[in-house]
Amino acid sequence: MITTAKDLQALIDRARKADAIALDTEFIWERTYYPKLGLIQLGLSDEECFLIDPCALDDLSPLGQLLADPAVVKIFHDAPQDLSILRMATEHNPKNIFDTRLAAGFGGLSSTLSLADLLQFLLDIKLEKNETRTNWLKRPLSRAQEEYAKNDVRYLRAMRVLLQARVLPEAQPWLAAELARFDSPDNYIGIDDTKRYTKIKGSSGLNCRSLSVLQELCTWRETEARKQNKPRGHIIKDNVLLNIAKDLLRDPQAIQNCGEISAKSVNSYGKKIIQLVNLGMEKPEEECPPLLRRVTLNKKEKAAFTNLLNYIRLKSDVNGIHPPLIGNKNELMRFVKNSSPSTSRQKKGWRNEFLAEMKAKSTSTHDLND
Repeated sequence: MITTAKDLQALIDRARKADAIALDTEFIWERTYYPKLGLIQLGLSDEECFLIDPCALDDLSPLGQLLADPAVVKIFHDAPQDLSILRMATEHNPKNIFDTRLAAGFGGLSSTLSLADLLQFLLDIKLEKNETRTNWLKRPLSRAQEEYAKNDVRYLRAMRVLLQARVLPEAQPWLAAELARFDSPDNYIGIDDTKRYTKIKGSSGLNCRSLSVLQELCTWRETEARKQNKPRGHIIKDNVLLNIAKDLLRDPQAIQNCGEISAKSVNSYGKKIIQLVNLGMEKPEEECPPLLRRVTLNKKEKAAFTNLLNYIRLKSDVNGIHPPLIGNKNELMRFVKNSSPSTSRQKKGWRNEFLAEMKAKSTSTHDLND
């Protein structure tokens, strides 16, 4: 276990001389807004795996320098959450990331496989998951806990080599482009506070005025949760915000009766909530957020959608990639309706290239309104 600044610097000096290293994190994220980092695993090889103790180290900047070093490949499995946590802990932006979960999707496998399932498929090694309930902030860790943690990075270097060999030449630049997206924190730190309202279940049924109110409420709650370092739901639950926005509630008693909210919370936040409701209601209609209606297709568009799915499935099979990587159902329905924004994934980069032939064919046959 690396617990001193001297030992950490020595390990990082070694790691920066390697072509690639494996990384993982263990954390607790139940009663706080920010995850509490409990352990960092670093693998130089299958024989040399180290545990870095963030609970004992005040300064993780040497690790940050390794993360930001573009000369060293950093291998993760399902990278986004780890990248977000390590970026916050080290105040450095990670560069040159390889994600084995993502790479599997370009190597003829599912892009949603767990580490255990992918490891068993590639190396026929069964990864025991008997420490999943470990409190990673508690010390000392047992030998079993330490070995469990090390195994999460022990085989990542070998898995990277095997996955690279599985990716067909046509798909290699696509994988490279997708991995390069991890160089920008915007692609893994989550959505902007002002867009948080789009994640509230039931928001698609609101009119523009109620959406404006919900946007104000959710943006405020995000700031409040961050300030208090509490989960969003510990400030006010989603369904309460939805009910307030739906019925445009501006009375403390009505707010208290609208869902799972205590009198204490109404006393603490009631005036602010009413202020935000008024703010959302007073916003000019042209400044209100757009409706979140579900995409619906007419008969002609449904036929075009079926053709698009068949095209993606067949071309994905030929190129050995997992079809969902092209886009989810909602994205592809918008693509068919030609209602995708210019910033959509399907209109940029390798996905645009992937769909180019279909777009040209559809345009000539008028299957798509593109």
